[in-house]
Amino acid sequence: MGFAGAMALAMAVDAVLGWPSWLFARIGHPVTWLGRLIGAVDTGWNRAADRPARRRAAGVAGALLVIALSVALGWMLQSLLASGWIQIVLVGVLAWPLVALRSLHDHVVAVARPLQAGDIAAAREAVSRIVGRDPAVLDEAGIARAAIESLAENASDGIVAPVFWGALFGLPGILAYKAINTLDSMIGHRNERHEAFGWAAARIDDVANFIPARLTGFLFVLLAPQRSEALSCMTRDARRHRSPNAGWPEAAMAGALGVRLSGPRIYHGSVTNEPWLNETARDPHPADIVAGLKVYRRAMLLLAGLLAILAFA
Repeated sequence: MGFAGAMALAMAVDAVLGWPSWLFARIGHPVTWLGRLIGAVDTGWNRAADRPARRRAAGVAGALLVIALSVALGWMLQSLLASGWIQIVLVGVLAWPLVALRSLHDHVVAVARPLQAGDIAAAREAVSRIVGRDPAVLDEAGIARAAIESLAENASDGIVAPVFWGALFGLPGILAYKAINTLDSMIGHRNERHEAFGWAAARIDDVANFIPARLTGFLFVLLAPQRSEALSCMTRDARRHRSPNAGWPEAAMAGALGVRLSGPRIYHGSVTNEPWLNETARDPHPADIVAGLKVYRRAMLLLAGLLAILAFA
């Protein structure tokens, strides 16, 4: 945990500044840079004429290439920095864009505000930016459920996981994780084009998120208004989720708020019959998004505090 202080600093900078829109307009964002690299690999190596086994092998090679380049870049940058606290500060500043703490909060708030005001159309538009399900068919409860699920899952993928790997290995760790997560989000899909080519990306992402997802769930449990219910729901229902990792923070949040999450949803006109998390609880209301954001803020503050304690221990 030699870089715990750097990750605490990255969280603090992102909480205050986020990633400014003027900066994004000028240089984009590290994740968009990764996205262009992954897109080029997908275009060049994922050939529809190849047999599935060959496409899977190409996907393995492509994923390892992207991850290796990310690790190499992180190692090179980190090796150029002075040692001691100067290095910790500079690593924290360089890691700042890779921690999506402020962005996640603001995107979920953008759903909560119009939904509380009764503006379903605006809430659907806002939620479509953070989930892949069809927003047009979502009612108030469906929008609230989607926002809370996205908050819980992305707290793990967008903050806890990159900070975890960054605290262990510094810039190589956090850059490797962002490469893995971006690979999964772009090519780790079970569709005709990526079933074989994206196999490795999805499996590597499952491994990289195994510990952070469970850590996120326990952070939510500790800061939940209903701790025993959150713990009970997480330990009972997390494994029912289609993902081996996302169920942990989502089930913990469902129990913390006393609502049911997941369940059937519609993607591109097709119904996906997912099991419920906290099935016997009520459907979420707009106020539950606000309550979920409070749990999220407290959990992230606790995480930053723990990192700071590790840095000074």
